Amino acid sequence: MGRQARGDRRDMHSSSDGAAPREEDLDGSGPEEETSERPSGGADEEAEGGEPAGKKKKKGSFWKELPVLIVVAVALALVVKSFVVQAFYIPSGSMQNTLEIGDRVLVNKIVYHTRDIKRGDIVVFNGMDSWDPEVTYTEPKNPVTRFFRWVGGAFGVAPGEKDYIKRVIAIPGDRVKCCDAQGRVTVNGVALDERSYLYTDPVTHEQNKPSDQKFDVTVKPGTLWVMGDHRELSADSRAHQEDPGGGAIPEDRVIGRAFVVVWPFNRVKTLPIPHTFTQAAGGLAPATPFALGLLIATPAFWLRRRFRR
Repeated sequence: MGRQARGDRRDMHSSSDGAAPREEDLDGSGPEEETSERPSGGADEEAEGGEPAGKKKKKGSFWKELPVLIVVAVALALVVKSFVVQAFYIPSGSMQNTLEIGDRVLVNKIVYHTRDIKRGDIVVFNGMDSWDPEVTYTEPKNPVTRFFRWVGGAFGVAPGEKDYIKRVIAIPGDRVKCCDAQGRVTVNGVALDERSYLYTDPVTHEQNKPSDQKFDVTVKPGTLWVMGDHRELSADSRAHQEDPGGGAIPEDRVIGRAFVVVWPFNRVKTLPIPHTFTQAAGGLAPATPFALGLLIATPAFWLRRRFRR
């Protein structure tokens, strides 16, 4: 019994030490050993904290690319701002209640390359060398502050000192006059119903008169007669009648048409042309020439097809 036990221990010892390899072990025909192959470089792919090195590499590459992405985004934004759409900050109450102080509007800069400026459009224009600014700002002396002021103006988070926003009341060739027997502004003899957009006091609910100042102006070619919706506060074409342009602004100074309020969120809205301007202001409405052309062309086209048969 004891000898058998000692023999069993020798067998266990010899098999565990592998002292006497068997024949099948030498020729490789023995039973296959279970293997767990590690991926190549497995030890290297484990980063500190147990994160794979690939993820760490991706994170690192993201932070390296981030400045490039920011630069590209700013460059694209400046291109869009220069040629397509620009945001503007409203610094004064001259367009209340339509636009409040602090509103941000988007201005379409390409619309007037496809159509003419229309009565009722709200336009942003540059008043440099013609109108005095409605709100005066001190030019910062620090170049860094000046740069950020420029960026803020470019993206509509700071006001531009020479930029104005007004509503177009009359276009070249129009005769704009105030006031008729009912105190209304007339364009080519047609009275404007401006009650939908003139400033209304939120406390007294009294609405501005169309104008406390009388005027009778024929708008010269290449210019526009513009007025603010808050007539008692707006220093518009009426206040500049002694200027060389007679109060009207040059069309080529128009930056674009304000078409939507984008900030603050509770005031987001579009800025359509009021209905009163869609009427025929002393002449053909914009759709009339097209309608007349269609009426003339339809019979001619029909007769041509009939005689071809």
